[in-house]
Amino acid sequence: MMSDNPLVYSTEQGRIKSVEVKESRPKGDGIIRIQRQTSGRKGKGVCVISGFDFDDAQLQKIAAELKKRCGCGGAVKNGSIEIQGDKRDLLKSLLEEKGFKVKLAGG
Repeated sequence: MMSDNPLVYSTEQGRIKSVEVKESRPKGDGIIRIQRQTSGRKGKGVCVISGFDFDDAQLQKIAAELKKRCGCGGAVKNGSIEIQGDKRDLLKSLLEEKGFKVKLAGG
């Protein structure tokens, strides 16, 4: 039975160099979407901002500025920014000031 994991050791060749697979994110369409979510968070609402074509370092900088301007906490997870609380209108205006095209998505 073949597994999905790459071969690490072979009795014929010895240790085989591991192949690193870089995690790729789908390219965005240039529109930043702000969505409010409460599921799986014990009723606490967060705003999830997605659609960025940046790496994690750039997302951390944007998230830090947004958290500071909103006066709340947040995190960068799976290529999107999570900001605590329901601050969609404030986040939209802050991101539009930076030149992003922003849409409010979901409920």
